Amino acid sequence: MGAVIELLSNRVELLPFPPMKIGQFVIDPPLCLAPMAGHTHHAFRSLVRQLGGCGLVCTELLSSHALQHKGSRERTLSLFDWTADETPCAVQLFGNDPSEMAEAARVVADHGASIVDINMGCWVPKIAKKGGGAALLRDVCTAQKVVEAVVKAVDVPVTVKVRTGFEEGQPSAVVFARAAHEAGAQAIAVHARYASQGFSGHADWGIIQAVKDSVPTLPIIGNGDVFTANDAQRMFTATACDGVMLGRAVLGAPWIFQQIHDELRGLPPTPYPRARRAQIALEHAHRTLHASTLSEERTVLELRGQLSLYGLECPESNLIRNQLVRCTRLHEIEALLLPIIEECL
Repeated sequence: MGAVIELLSNRVELLPFPPMKIGQFVIDPPLCLAPMAGHTHHAFRSLVRQLGGCGLVCTELLSSHALQHKGSRERTLSLFDWTADETPCAVQLFGNDPSEMAEAARVVADHGASIVDINMGCWVPKIAKKGGGAALLRDVCTAQKVVEAVVKAVDVPVTVKVRTGFEEGQPSAVVFARAAHEAGAQAIAVHARYASQGFSGHADWGIIQAVKDSVPTLPIIGNGDVFTANDAQRMFTATACDGVMLGRAVLGAPWIFQQIHDELRGLPPTPYPRARRAQIALEHAHRTLHASTLSEERTVLELRGQLSLYGLECPESNLIRNQLVRCTRLHEIEALLLPIIEECL
């Protein structure tokens, strides 16, 4: 990896790390935004991109099955929100039928997807119970057929996001990684938890290293419990992974990629005081409302929880958070955030 850790007075010395290549795309820096339902829409992805430090973004997951049926196809097509200026942008699909997944892959590739990512990591019951997401890790044969079908259907790189395995104590990521590599996948992201864990417990990064050891020529992206530059550096070094993916750590902190990138290069991280955080939160709101196809009230209802994660409370007070989660219109959000922003003027 070219990244070395030196322990100096219990401090990790952070050194540069190389770009990652997925097909024709150079992911530089190799820091990736995880797909998150309800969060990684165009507005948020564009904000992350503008703030810097992120080499690859990914859409929310899209249903391959929904694209096959007239009743749900139109709604799913309305979620096609990626643009050329986001390149490279991975579009994530879920499903367990190889032919449906292949057709869905063709559709998103025709609409400009840089990369097609297959979701085999989602543990949410409504997806897993239908055999999609992480449930495919219980049937590596079908999972491989899905990858093969998608690879044959499109000319863009195909990647897969997996978990350690479906049920705790029954790891399948290594076996699947070999099968996916044979099927033509060009990168695998490994969330180092079992699907049955959800986000509980601690990620066991050993599975990331095991996957990398099993397919050493395939780019492997580590995911799970990375919240700081120190975490990212430890993951790179401990697992020999080629990239690091962040999910929950980015919510309420879309600048975290730039901070991590700076620290990994030995630079001091850019500070984000309360006024600056409020400014970015308001930009998040404006971009979301501009891009949304929903009503203003419905969009603000979805925004409230996202904006409350920006840490805008005064010490020992949750007043701002409590007021944010009651907003129903943009002007109410502005009335709360503009006074905070003006603190730095």
